[in-house]
Amino acid sequence: MINYPNKKKMVKKENNYSNLGMTLESDIDLTNQYYLQKNIAVIHKKPTPIQVVNVSYPARNKAKIIEAYYRTPSTTDYNGVYKGKYIDFDAKETNSKTSFPLSNIHEHQIIHLKDVHEHGGIAFLIIGWKNYQEYYLLKFDELYKMWESSKKDGRKSIPYSYFKEHCMLIKFGYQPRLDYLKVVDNLL
Repeated sequence: MINYPNKKKMVKKENNYSNLGMTLESDIDLTNQYYLQKNIAVIHKKPTPIQVVNVSYPARNKAKIIEAYYRTPSTTDYNGVYKGKYIDFDAKETNSKTSFPLSNIHEHQIIHLKDVHEHGGIAFLIIGWKNYQEYYLLKFDELYKMWESSKKDGRKSIPYSYFKEHCMLIKFGYQPRLDYLKVVDNLL
């Protein structure tokens, strides 16, 4: 608190950089730009494969896609190379305070990450917990254990406590925004 002579009280705000109005994917995109500029890694967001069906041309320079369909299910969000290793991962966010729903992950993504993992690549998920403003790296082998056990016991989610105990926290900062490669170094 700061007391001014006119008896008005001014509350000093703490700097909170935790999200800066950004989404998890845009934070990762900024991080990847930083990694590329600093020659740390080459990691890019994969484009979503779509089939354009109908385009409107109201003017030559104003083409507008009217109708399009997903050509094939998208695998994961990001891939690239870090320290000579192939990296492939997906980014997911949850509004829940208690668990991360397994329904947020599609079977074709599990199959893709399993293929990457079995061929020596680094496969994982980055999970953002909006309510806690925390980000965790969930290694593929941990994800796969939870996925397989959900088929047996009917589990529909991964508890937040599991992330706190078994996953690696990714610190949020200014540059890079989400330094997930510092956590990946523990996997190498």
